[in-house]
Amino acid sequence: MPASYRADLHLHSSYAIGTARDITIPTLAQWAQRKGIQLLATADFTHPRWRAHLQETLQPAAGELFSYSDTRFVLGAELSCVFKHAGKGRRLHLLVYVPSFTAVEKICRFLERAGAKLAGDGRPLISLHARELTAEILAIEPRSIIIPAHAWTPWYALFGSKSGFESLEECFGELAPAIPALETGLSSDPAMNWRVPDADGRSIVSFSDAHSPRNLGREVTAFQGPLTFAGLATALREERIAYTLEYYPEEGKYHATGHRACGVRYLPAETKAQGTACPVCGRPLTVGVLERVEALATEPAVSLRADEQGFLHGANGRPPFKHVVPLMQILAEALGVGERTKSVARAYTGLTDALGSEFAVLLEVPVAAIADTAGARIAEGIGRMRAGDLAVDPGYDGRYGTVRIWPDET
Repeated sequence: MPASYRADLHLHSSYAIGTARDITIPTLAQWAQRKGIQLLATADFTHPRWRAHLQETLQPAAGELFSYSDTRFVLGAELSCVFKHAGKGRRLHLLVYVPSFTAVEKICRFLERAGAKLAGDGRPLISLHARELTAEILAIEPRSIIIPAHAWTPWYALFGSKSGFESLEECFGELAPAIPALETGLSSDPAMNWRVPDADGRSIVSFSDAHSPRNLGREVTAFQGPLTFAGLATALREERIAYTLEYYPEEGKYHATGHRACGVRYLPAETKAQGTACPVCGRPLTVGVLERVEALATEPAVSLRADEQGFLHGANGRPPFKHVVPLMQILAEALGVGERTKSVARAYTGLTDALGSEFAVLLEVPVAAIADTAGARIAEGIGRMRAGDLAVDPGYDGRYGTVRIWPDET
């Protein structure tokens, strides 16, 4: 297999709403090395104070990337488009990557002229049609990479049940071929995306959407080819992906259909039988990602084969993927404490100091070596995760699902 590098290209700075206050380029680089990630997006390049921090801390690196310590960065941002199309309000998020600060400055000046308040939120609201915004960005920098973010999320996504579209072409028109990839989001995985026509000929990528450094890498994509801006663009266009590492989609907070306030959750068969009105209060249910995939799918569910490492392969030849549980989550359950406790932090640091990155521990290090370092209970948890021997309770209507390594324990 050609050389590959792991990338997490959807994250945020401390200037985005709802994010941790301790996010800096040094902390992101530190966590990337601890996790086993070689390339990060800078995130939020539209925010003036964060952009100044990027320019102060990042060094130019080969291939139109940037570096801090041993971590490479690509200039990236997420833009929130809110507009009307065919008489209906639409809201979707776009991931944008460019090769230079010159392009960043030009894009930011355009967005300000278009009325965006860039100093307010690292994920700025843009009152432009996504097709118009895409055209403008490509006119400013033709090499820009534009990817619909978390493509299935009900509220702010290309295919979202609340404000999305039925196809890429409906949204982007003649610019649809310029969109090289779809981001799965936490509530879907590649096999779900393979069922829709717009996935044909496009890369299916997965990133963390991290709002804090500790959440980096809960989803990553391993790209093949040179670690350069041009190499990344080619990998996306030509689906040069070694694999993706995925959150369990059931754990995502919009996987199933439901109404959180009334405790109602439906899977597609139940929705088909019961409809999409809440049986308790009568209000519309939030139609989840699984339901939305079923509505747009033109292919049956893909039969998957697991290889000896637990990576899942479809008969369609698309890149394999594996569901993983973040190491801190496994440690918390193994130790019977919260994820943000000192006990988990000590165990996490001890394991990664002794055995390598988080991904090495989760995927590669022999279970016996983990047991020697951290004890039999933690080793058993990692072994169960690798084998998929766990229980998942689906999330819905903004409520995260749960993954339990030891479901019979209270």
